[in-house]
Amino acid sequence: MNVAEISNPRELSSLELRGVIDTLYADYQGCLNEERFEDWPGFFTEDCLYKIVPRENFERGLPLATWLCESRGYLLDRVTAIRKTAVYAPRAIRRLYSGIRLLGWKSNTIEVRADYAAFETLLDEMTRVFNVGVYHDRIVFADGRPKFKEKICVFDSVLVPNSLIFPL
Repeated sequence: MNVAEISNPRELSSLELRGVIDTLYADYQGCLNEERFEDWPGFFTEDCLYKIVPRENFERGLPLATWLCESRGYLLDRVTAIRKTAVYAPRAIRRLYSGIRLLGWKSNTIEVRADYAAFETLLDEMTRVFNVGVYHDRIVFADGRPKFKEKICVFDSVLVPNSLIFPL
């Protein structure tokens, strides 16, 4: 199904909705894995929330986040930082997702959970597990397309990677 044709996502069957959401996740991670960071903010609504937070802080309701972007403008600023101001060793990050769970609609938003894993490879080192956790997402349909209204990446460790440069 072409997501541009979706005028009322609530009329989709659960299988069709799952397919649309899976495509969103695949396209999102493909964008990041291919380092098309300039396209990354387009997966979000203008008034979005993007956070990367340790599980302990998330479960305790503590506000401290490793990354916090409170609008698409913040995401665009992060892209500028990645491309123009951040200094880091060349690396590749490969993100994988699995276990998408559609938790249901709340108003015009569908709540979704999905597990993720990110692997990092520096040019002269072995690939290592970089970050593992769960996405806590709220998705809306804007102009017939699904977009992230909220993406909270809750990582399992209490330790913060010392080179969290790219989005998860």
